[in-house]
Parts: sequence; C-alpha cells; structure tokens
Amino acid sequence: MGSLIWFSQILCLSFMLLQFRVQSASPSQSSLSSPHLCRSEERSALLDFKSTTNLVKYCSSSSDIKQTWNESKDCCLWEGITCDKPKGHVIGLDLSSNCLEANLTTKSSLFRLEKLQSLNLAYNEFSYPNISFGFHNWKSLTYLNLSNAGSMDSSLLFDEISLLSKLVSLDLSSNYGLLNLDNIKFQMLVHNLTELRFLILDSVDMSSVVPSSLLNLTPSLEHLSLRSCNLQRNFPSQVFQLKKLVSLDLFGNDDLLLDNIKFQMLVHNLTELRFLILDFVNMSPVVPSSLLNLTSSLEHLSLSSCNLQGNFPNQVFQLPSLQFLDLSYNYYLRGNLLESNCSSTLEYLNLANTNFSGELPHSIGNLKFLKKLNLDSCQFYGSIPRSLANLTELTDLRLDANNFGGEIPASIFNLTHLTFLSLSSNKLLGHVPSWLFSLPSISYLDLHNNCLTGPIDHVEMPNLILQRVYLSNNEISGSIPSSFFDLVNLTRVNLSSNNLSGTITSDMLLKLVDLEELDLSNNSLLSLSNNDTAVNYSFPNLLSLKFSSCNIHKFPSFLSKAESLLHLDISNSEISGSIPSSFFDLVNLIVVDLSSNNLGGTITANMLSKLVNLRSLDLSNNSLLSLSNNGIAVNYSFPNLQTLKFSSCNIHKFPSFLRKAESLRELDISKNNISGQIHKWEIEGMSLRILNLSYNFLTGIDSFGSGNLETVDLRSNLLQGSLPIPSTWDSMQQLFISGNNLNGEIPFSYCNLTSLGVLDLAYNSLGGKIPECLGNLSNLAFLDLRMNKFQGRIPNSFVNKSELRTLTLNGNQLEGILPRSLVNCSNLEILDVGNNNLNDTFPDWLGVLPSLKVLILRSNGFHGAINNSMPASYFPQLRIIDVAQNDFMGLLPSNYFQILRGMRDVATADKLEYIGDGQRGHLIRCTPRGQCVVEIPQFYYKDSVKVVMKGSERELVRILKFFTTIDFSSNQFHGSIPEELGELNSLKGLNLSHNSLTGQIPSSLGKLAELESLDLSSNKLEGRIPEQLTKLTFLSVLNLSHNELVGHIPEGKQFNSFSNDSYIGNSGLYGCPLTKNCHEEEEPVAPPKFDEEDDSATLFEWKFALAGYGCGLVLGLSLGYIAFTTGKPWWVVKEVEKYQQKLVGRCKRRHKKRKTEKPNQCS
Repeated sequence: MGSLIWFSQILCLSFMLLQFRVQSASPSQSSLSSPHLCRSEERSALLDFKSTTNLVKYCSSSSDIKQTWNESKDCCLWEGITCDKPKGHVIGLDLSSNCLEANLTTKSSLFRLEKLQSLNLAYNEFSYPNISFGFHNWKSLTYLNLSNAGSMDSSLLFDEISLLSKLVSLDLSSNYGLLNLDNIKFQMLVHNLTELRFLILDSVDMSSVVPSSLLNLTPSLEHLSLRSCNLQRNFPSQVFQLKKLVSLDLFGNDDLLLDNIKFQMLVHNLTELRFLILDFVNMSPVVPSSLLNLTSSLEHLSLSSCNLQGNFPNQVFQLPSLQFLDLSYNYYLRGNLLESNCSSTLEYLNLANTNFSGELPHSIGNLKFLKKLNLDSCQFYGSIPRSLANLTELTDLRLDANNFGGEIPASIFNLTHLTFLSLSSNKLLGHVPSWLFSLPSISYLDLHNNCLTGPIDHVEMPNLILQRVYLSNNEISGSIPSSFFDLVNLTRVNLSSNNLSGTITSDMLLKLVDLEELDLSNNSLLSLSNNDTAVNYSFPNLLSLKFSSCNIHKFPSFLSKAESLLHLDISNSEISGSIPSSFFDLVNLIVVDLSSNNLGGTITANMLSKLVNLRSLDLSNNSLLSLSNNGIAVNYSFPNLQTLKFSSCNIHKFPSFLRKAESLRELDISKNNISGQIHKWEIEGMSLRILNLSYNFLTGIDSFGSGNLETVDLRSNLLQGSLPIPSTWDSMQQLFISGNNLNGEIPFSYCNLTSLGVLDLAYNSLGGKIPECLGNLSNLAFLDLRMNKFQGRIPNSFVNKSELRTLTLNGNQLEGILPRSLVNCSNLEILDVGNNNLNDTFPDWLGVLPSLKVLILRSNGFHGAINNSMPASYFPQLRIIDVAQNDFMGLLPSNYFQILRGMRDVATADKLEYIGDGQRGHLIRCTPRGQCVVEIPQFYYKDSVKVVMKGSERELVRILKFFTTIDFSSNQFHGSIPEELGELNSLKGLNLSHNSLTGQIPSSLGKLAELESLDLSSNKLEGRIPEQLTKLTFLSVLNLSHNELVGHIPEGKQFNSFSNDSYIGNSGLYGCPLTKNCHEEEEPVAPPKFDEEDDSATLFEWKFALAGYGCGLVLGLSLGYIAFTTGKPWWVVKEVEKYQQKLVGRCKRRHKKRKTEKPNQCS
C-alpha cells in the first residue's frame, strides 16, 4: 500500500508537468475581455453535458459542476476547464473525483469539444453504451485518464483509443477489473500510439497478451504500469528494450516469472530507472547478489512478496539516490543491518516478514530522513537502540514480533512526529512509561504481548490525539490510573490478559466520549462498579465491551445506556442473579457472550425476540439458567440469529420456539437435562449446520431439520434402536453418536456421505461387519468404532490419498489380519486395534507412514518375531507403541528401537500441545456439473487412547504430543534388554514385564531422563540394579519384582520413595526398603512404612505386636496399649522412640511430587 501511494504521487506529478504546456495557455481572469473568451458552441456543449449528469449517492466530493458551472460566468473560468489563450477553445477538461454519473453515448456533447487536448474523467460513475465513433473527434488529445471512470465495453473502447495517435499519456487503470485486453487489441494499441510516454493499464486483464507483443511499445515510453494485469508465464524481456523507462510497475502479477538472467538484463539496460516495483512477481530464481547492479539513479525499489531467497547484499542500502526500499514478505531472505551500511537518503524501509536478524545497530540513527521503519516479524534481538531518537522525521515505527528485550528507551520521546508506534510481541521489560501517552503526535500505540510489569504510571500530559492503545498480554499490575481516562480521544483500548486490579466506574468511562472498543478481559482482580445507577450518562459510540474473566459479580447497570453496543463479552466473571430486562432493549447487539457465570432465572422467547440484530448468543455454563418454551404458539422468526449456545444450563425441554429461526446455523444445548423424544415439528424449520445435543437424556429424534447439517453431536444420551438413516445428510462432515444404546449394523447408506470427515460410533452395541465401502470415503479423517460388537475382518478398501488420520477399533471382535491398504493412509497418526481377535505378524510395513504416532496392537493374536532390520526411515514420528498381551517371541528388536526418532529429543512446548490440535481436513466438494472446490473444515474430534502406565490402565482423553511410551509386556520375548533403549531420552513409560528376558539391566536406562514408569517385573533378569537408575529424577513407579536380581538396592533420590513391592521375588536383594541386611540368612517379617507425619500409635502397636509373637499376642498388645496410653514404663517408650528415629532416618522418604514451573515466555 505504501509503495502504491508513493508511486501514484510521483506519477501524478509527472502528469501535471506533462499538462503544463496545455494549462499555461489558459487565460487568467484579468486577461479575459468582454464578451466571454469561451466559444459559445463549446460553452453550449458543456452545459448540455451538465444537464445529463447526476451526483452519485453516498459519495462526497469537494467540487460540484452543478453549482460551479454558472452560465453567468465565462466557461473558461469554470472549475476543471482549461482554455487556450488566443482563441478560447476548451483544450482541457478535468472532472476527476466529482462523483458524477452519466451515459456517455456517441451523441454525448463532450465529443463536440473537438480541440480537446486533455481529458480526465477518473473516479466517477460514467457508463459508455455504444461509444463507437466518438473518440475520433478528439484528434488533438494528448492526455486521457479514464481510471475508475465507470463500466466500459472492452471490445469498443480499445478500438476507439487506438485512433488517438497523438496520445502522450493513457490511464485505463482499475475500472473494477472489468476491462479485458487481448493480444490483437494490444498490438493495435501499441502500433498506433507511437507518442506514448505514460501507459497505465492497472487491473486490465492482459492474460491473453503474448509477452513478445511488448516489443512494439514505443521506445519513447518513460512510465509503464501494468499492475495486477494477470500477466502470465515468463517475464517479458522485450521491456528491456525501453531504455528511456524511468518507472516500471508490475505489481501483483502473481503468475509472472522473472529468472536471474532476465533480471540481469533489466538492471543492465534500464539505466534511467528511478522507480522499480515488482511486488508479487515470482523472483525465486533471482540471486540476491544480482541487485548489486541496480542503477545508482534508483529512488524507489519495491520487491515485496517476490519469494527472494538467500543473503541480501548490504551494498544495496548504500545506493546514493535510494529513498524507498520494500523487501517485506520474502520469508527466506536473510540479511542484517550492519553499522553504517544504510543510505542517508532513505525515507521508507520495510523488511517485515523477512529473515533479517542480528542486533539493530546504533547507526540506524544516521537515517535522518527516515519517515517509516517496519521490521515486523524478523529475527532482530537485543535492546532497541537509543539512537532512534535521531530519526526526527519518523512518523511510523514498527518493530513487532522480534526478540527485542530491555526497557523501552526514553529517547523515543524525542520523536515528535511519530504517529504510529508498534513494539508488540517482543520481550520488553519494565513499566509502561507514562511519557508514551504524552508523545505529541502519537495516535496508535501497540505494546501487547511483552513482559511489561508494574502499574501504569500517572499520565502527566495526556495526549489529545491518541486513539488506539493495545497493552494486552503483559504482566501489568495495579489499578488503572484515573489520568489514563484523560486520554479523551481514545477509540480502541485493549488491556486484557494482565494482572490489573481495582475498580472501573462508569464515571471513568464517561470521559472517553469517542470510545468504540474496550477490552479488559482476563484481569481476575479487576472489578466494575455498579454504584452509579442514578447518574444520567450515555455511551453513544461504544460498540464493543469485553470484561471476560474479571471480578464483576453483578450485571453492569450502565449497559442499559450503551444503546450502540454491538459486541458484549462478560463471560466467566462470577456474575449472579437474573439478567435485567433492560438488557433485552439493547436492540443493536450482534454478538453476546455471558457464558460461565452464575446467572439464574428464565430466558423466554419474547425476550430474545427483541434482539432483532442478534447473530450470536452464548449463555453456556450457567447451571441455574433455564429456557422457557412459553409462547410456543407465537411464530418468532429471529431473522439474524446464527449461533445459540446454552450448554450446561438448566434446560429440560427442547426449545421448539426456535423452529422458525431460519437463519440459525449452530445450536448447542448439550449437557442439560433434556429428555424424551425430539419431534419433527420442533426442528424441521431450522437450517442448522451444527447441532449439539450431547450429554442429555434423549431417547429418540424424529428429524434433523434441513439437509444443510455439517456437524451432529449426540454423544452420551439414551438413544436406542438402530443408527439414524442419513437421507438428507449430503453436507455432513462430523457425526458423533458414541455412548448410547444403539444396536444393529452400520447402514450402507453411510458410504454415501462423501463429505464425512468424522464418524464416531464408539461405546454402543453395534454389531455385524464393518461396511467395506467406508474405506472409500476419501474425506474421512477420524473413524472411531471402539467398544462395540463388530465382527469379521477390517475393511481392506482404504483408498489412495486417503485423509484418514485416526482409526480406532479397540474392544470389538474383529479377526483376520491388518488390511494392507492402510499404507495408502499417508496422514494416519493413530491406529488402535487393541482387544480384538486379530491374527497377524508385526506390521513393519506401517513404518512407511510418515505421520504415524500411536500404534496399539494390545490383546490380540499377533505372533512371531519383530523384524530387526527395518530401514532407518521407518516410523519417524511414533510416540506410543503397545504390543502387550500377544504372542510375539524372539529377541527384543534393538535396531528397531534405534530408529524410533519420535521418542528422542522431543521438545516440551511452553504450552500443552495435543495430537490432533487444530486438525483440519481437505474436503473436496463437487457440483453436479463437475466443478470442485476444496474446503478446509475445522474438526473438533479429540483423540483418546487407553494405555497401561504406572501399573494400571488409564485413558488418555487427550494425547500430549510429547507423551511417549513402549509396552512390550506379556509376550514371549527372550534374551537381554538392548542397550539402545537408553537412547530414547524422551521416553515416559517402559514396560517389558512378563517375558523371559535374561541378563543384566543395562546401565544405559539411566539416560532416560524423562522416564516416569519402569516395569521389568516377572522376567529372569540377574545381576545388580544399576546405580545409574538413581539419576531418573522423574521416576515415580518402579517394578523389578520376580526376577533374579542380587546385591544392595541403590539409595538416593527417587529410589528412597519405592516400596517393598518394587523388589519382592528377588531373593538376592537386600537394603532399604527390604528388611534383609547384608549376610543375614533369615528374613524377618517386614515392618510397615512410616512417614514423618504418621501417627506414632501405629508404630507402638506394631512393635509390641511383634514382641508378643513369641510370648503371646494378647500380652504383647496389652503392653503396647499401656505404654502408649500412660507413657510408662518410660524405658519401653524410650526404646521405641529410639527405634522410630533410626527407622525414619533410613526410610522416611516417600513419593515425591514432580515439580513443574510455569513456562516463562519472557526468559
């Protein structure tokens, strides 16, 4: 946009110089004699034209020929008219930007101005029906501007213009992109217009023009602009013959390719170039070093979004005349700003969204003419240099999304012309300096997503120009100072997601008379005062108010005065009580979110019907709020309502009053108490796309409304009988019916749901065979049929390029082998076929799937040895593998463990990330005529699997991306445990129990720094427990029982927390927590375990129960009771206490909790 404005200004200046000779012939008012200089026939022609024009509605213009073209004045003095001095002919007519509309036919009076030399009709709404045989009357025309001048007929227009052989300047730009210039017309145009110096055809469709046709352009051409002309294929090298070119603009020709050789020709031949604009031209083959040959006269260079790659040469910054440089959105273009490498003439520098990096040098302050600096989304770091204060002409400074740290330099206060300052998404520290709000020219201030702390300081000199302030996502605390509300021209304020406290009153907000948007969400200590109900106030311009997750408690009373309000979000703010009736008088509301509060009372259809403009209403998670069906006989229309959410409320009946809500697209009334049947008449009038009725008590649904449904969620109800038949589900993308009481088979008609991306039928009693045709659904991404009674084989019909990402068949009665067509599912991430009757060997052929992360084969009849010579490229992302309770045998596959790259060096993200997050499919829709469109729907299916971890089976409702586990238990593996397992340093769980493994426990397992659970029980392992295992600081479950281990049990860290159960069945082990000491032959009864907090009564009771074992249990217990209750005899108590201290000193350590710190985005 910046380059467009800059270039347009220069071009307009050139046009003005071009017309200077024409306009210099215009008489001054003092030189005109009476009678009028203007010739009567031309004056009559102008008046006739005036009578045919009208003003365009909703268009503002500073001039109006209806008023200024006065018959009492000489027409040479009329606005927009230029006459020649001696003869009074009208030679110039400028009606640009007059908001005029008129028909320019062949008989238009304008064509009677035969001496016309300059015509500018730009930015009007003229139409040109039957315009042929009109332009030839203007034989002297040298300047023609029809830019955005209305709708034209391409076939006639270019024929007529080609007759204007004296044209020096032609501008046909824009015109709504409706003009089409074919190759023949273009050749005719350039062949006849041999005097052209300025040619502007922006947004004219030239896709059929052969590049070689440009060879015929006149060599006198100085300015060529072909913006967004849909030029195709290779860059037209013929342009390089135009050696007088001063400006070349090919912006927006995305399909145009410029290679390195042609670019070298361009810079070599066009030595007069001052303006070069190639934005969006594909320059990926161009080597950046080729830019070194650019002419020294170049003033304006714009190469945004050209796909430039490699290292940018710093010498380009030193071009002596360069004023404008835009390299933005070349994501792979590298470079830096070294000391003293920038031209002092630069006024505009844009490196946004490139890979420029390094520190911002102090010498940046040498660019004293710089007006705009944009380094948004680069890789710069370090402090913001104080030398920016030297850029006294700077108006626009954007350093967003880098890694700048330190405090905001106070020297910025010297930038008195600065209007736009954006430093968001960095790591800036310190307080928000109050002087920012006092910069004399600032109108836009954005510091969001930094590490700013402390309170906002008192604003000493509030700026009266500042309109937008964004300080969200920082750590700002304390109250908002009252002086902040003295910034009276603020229109948009966002202070959300901080630690603000205190109270906002309506009196404060009243000062901001122009306020349009206010967002204070996610400040849990910030409250809103309601103690001003008697005050007469209004908020005439307030459009959006967000107080989500604050400390409001009561419904804000001042909202009744915000009559212009369009968007309201006060969700999750602990608001209780009923919604006041005055709220439903805010008839302009479009989006409302009151969810997750403590609202009560009843919402009636009559209340909702008042909000005639409402599009989205979310009242979810208000457990006391109900919805009334009263007024069911009234046909409420709700003309604009598109989204209605009442999840987790107190609704007992389906809201049938919505049956006429024809605009309603999403209805969510899940997690309520709706029971019984939904009848056809209650829902058939809706045109829903998303229907969520999950977690209710529904027993049946007669109808699903219109055929536009895309998502239906009926999970966890009481639905019975067979699956619903999808007769009108042509658009269905997501179908959830799990957790019901459905039986029968899957209807074959489900195979006709070609748009289906999610099919979840889990946890029912469905049976029969899985239809083979389901594998043909190329858009199906998630198929969940677990915990049913399906029999037979898994379909072997998964098509090539299938979108399938999750296949879950756990807990059925399936048999046979895994279908080999699964190799076609290149997007498959989760395959769970556990707990079936499958009989197959290990599916190493699945290793070719590049995205497979979870493989569960548990509890089947898989058998044989696991291939130990798989290619190193196999299973690159596998995170979870469970082959437990099968019949695998042989050695553990050491080479296989080596290739599991997905279990090594897995980075833990700052926030929890799950498999399937943001999952999108590629949905292909085709019309009956064969026209296909690719859509990208957002799926909200959440992957889940069951794993055995820490000794028990648990369901992972969400699967963390960094969760990794191996379970090879309960098979027939023998031999030693491979050392290679120790390389899987991201492993969380390892279970090799219940096999026939021998040898020693490898010390390399001590390198599994993330390990939380280790189970090697019920094998034949021997030797000592490696001391290296004590390094596993996250290990919370250890089971080495029932082996042949010997020696002293290691002590320290997590090992001090494990119980006797971890080691039982190893007769050669001794040490804590076992009671057997070194060289002891008899093992006494093990005492129970004690914490420091354990009640001492337990200790006394056990001690004396053991003493009485030989003398009599009753006597021992009695002695223990007396000693405990009386403290006597003292020597008994003393001995017991001494023993307790000794025991606790050795074994008091219990299970330690893993401590995790909150990720620090500012570290």
